[in-house]
Amino acid sequence: MAKQLVLVRHGKSDWAVGGTSDFDRPLNHRGNKNAPEMAERISRRNLIPDLLVSSPAKRAITTAKHFSETWNMPKENILKEPSVYEANTTALLAVVNKFDPKYNRVALFGHNPGLTDFVNYLADAHIYNMPTASVVYIDFPFDDWSLVSHHTGSLWLFDYPKNTDSV
Repeated sequence: MAKQLVLVRHGKSDWAVGGTSDFDRPLNHRGNKNAPEMAERISRRNLIPDLLVSSPAKRAITTAKHFSETWNMPKENILKEPSVYEANTTALLAVVNKFDPKYNRVALFGHNPGLTDFVNYLADAHIYNMPTASVVYIDFPFDDWSLVSHHTGSLWLFDYPKNTDSV
């Protein structure tokens, strides 16, 4: 069975909270609104992942929880992966390569610039920037996540909150 990686950038976060560390920054109003909207778009396409993996940073895990709620998946099932926070392509690839092959479609919730770089590395996608709450689907012709590497995927879907084409 081919694999499909779903990369989700966290929703818009709040910079205004004084004394809050980068790791603990919450989503702002728009972030809390866009995440469920994007999850709903994915639902309408019937493309819900088998597994959700997230950076443990507050804005990423909150985004993942919005998606899991919309998809009626238990929030406890979101796998927190510390190495996704501030990860570069090498670190993200190491995470993806370790996914259990029993999962065919996995969503990874993370951060920029790492996610945008990762999409372009995997799929030769030429995406300049993944906006907040954006979603990318990449198809791989393998049945094992360990085979995912440079330019082995093909970009299948790129959607983001301000994209009016997908509505």
